[in-house]
Amino acid sequence: MKYVLALFFCCWYFSFSTFGQSTTGKLTLEQSVAIALENNLDLKRAELNLLNAEANLMESQGQRLPSFSMGASSGFRWGRSINPVTNDFETRRIGNVNISGSSSVPLFAGGQISNSIKQAKINTSTSRLNVETSRNDISLNTINLFINVAFSQEQLNIATSQLETSKDQLKRTTSLVQAGSLPMGDQLDLQAQMATNELEVINAENNLRIARLNLSQSLQLPFTDEFGIVVPELEVEGLEIDNRGVEHIYSVASQNLPQIEAAALGVEAAELGVRISKGAFAPSLNLSANVFSNYVDQTNFGSTDPLLSQFENNLSQSANLQLNIPVFTNFRNRAGVQRARVQKRLSEIQEIETKNLLRQDIETAYTSAYAAKQSYRSSLLRVESLQEAFRMAQQRFEVGAINAVDFQVAQNNLFNAQADLVTAKYEYVFRVKVLDFYLGHPLSL
Repeated sequence: MKYVLALFFCCWYFSFSTFGQSTTGKLTLEQSVAIALENNLDLKRAELNLLNAEANLMESQGQRLPSFSMGASSGFRWGRSINPVTNDFETRRIGNVNISGSSSVPLFAGGQISNSIKQAKINTSTSRLNVETSRNDISLNTINLFINVAFSQEQLNIATSQLETSKDQLKRTTSLVQAGSLPMGDQLDLQAQMATNELEVINAENNLRIARLNLSQSLQLPFTDEFGIVVPELEVEGLEIDNRGVEHIYSVASQNLPQIEAAALGVEAAELGVRISKGAFAPSLNLSANVFSNYVDQTNFGSTDPLLSQFENNLSQSANLQLNIPVFTNFRNRAGVQRARVQKRLSEIQEIETKNLLRQDIETAYTSAYAAKQSYRSSLLRVESLQEAFRMAQQRFEVGAINAVDFQVAQNNLFNAQADLVTAKYEYVFRVKVLDFYLGHPLSL
C-alpha cells in the first residue's frame, strides 16, 4: 500500500507543479492535497520527530563503540609546592603543561545497550509510520473539505435555479394579475415565495463561503474571494460498496494501514524497555585506558629539560577493568522496572484502542455508505417524479387551474428533493472512497 500511496502522492506533486500555469486560479483535488501535504504543520512535526528518532538510534548504536577524549592544560604555581617531575618540595614559581588521553569501552552492561539499539530501531520505524499516518489523515481530511465545497456549490446552484424559476413565475403571474386573469393574492404569494428563495440563495452562498474558508485554512492559504475549486464530475454509476462486509475491509486495512503497525511496534518497544530496566540489576564491566605526560619549566635549580624530552620521559600509561555490581540502588532499579511494565501495558491498551477506532471508523463509513446509497436511489426516483409533478403544476398554474399555494407546494417539494439528492450523492461518493482507501486503493474522485 505504501508504494501505491507514494505513486499517488507523486502524481499529486506533479499536478501541483503545473498549478502556476493555471488560467482559472481554481484548485483541483490533486492540487489541494499536494498543497495540504506541503503546508501542514502536523506533518512537518511528524517529520521532525522522525529525525529525532534517527538521532536517538545513532546515539544508541554509538554506545557500543569505544569513547576517546584528549585534553591539555597549562598553568603556574607559586610558593611551596611539589615539583611534579622531581617530587621535591620547592618554594618558587613552577610552570607546567599537561597532556592526556583516555578511552573507555563497555564490555558488558546486562544487555542494556543491545536492547536500547533494538528499541531505537523500532522507535524510528514507528516515527516513519507516524509520518505515513499523518499523510493519510491529511489526505482524507482534504478530500472531505474539498467535497464539502463541491456540495455547497451544487446546493447554491439548486437554490439559484429555484430563485430563477420563482422570478419567471412571478413575472408571468404579475402580467396575468394586471390583466385581471388572476387574483392579487397569487401575486403576493409568489412574492413571498421569491423572498424565501432569495434567503435560501443567501444561506447557500454563506455555506459555500464557509466551506471554501475551511478548505483554505486547512491548506494554510490566505483566504480570498477568488479562492475556489474545480468541481469534479462525480459519477455515482459504477460506484459499489464492497459486498464482503466490514470484517473483510477491516482485515485488509489492519494489515496495510501504518497506524496499526505503529501501535504493534509500540508494544515491542515497550517490551524492550522492560528488558532494559531489568538489565540495570546485572553487573557491568568496562575497560578503560589512559595516557598522561607533562612538562615543567624548572626541573632542577637552574636547569630546564627540553619540552619534547620531558614529554617523552614523563609519559605514563594505565589500563583498568572496572566491575560494578549494583547491590542496593535505593529502589531506583525496581521503580524503573515497574514504570517500564506500566508503559508496556499502556502500549497494549493503545494498540487495542487503535484497532477499535479503525473498526469503528470502517463500521461508520460502511453503514453511512449503505444508507447513502439507499437514500440516493430513493431521492433519484423522488426527484424524477417531482420534476414531472412540478412541470404539470406549472402548466396548470399558468392556465389558472391551481392557485399559487399549490404551485409553491410543488416547487418546494422539488427543491427539497433535489437538495436531498445532492446530500445523498456526495455522502455516498465520499463514504465509498473512504472504504476504497481502507482496501488499499488510491485516493481520487
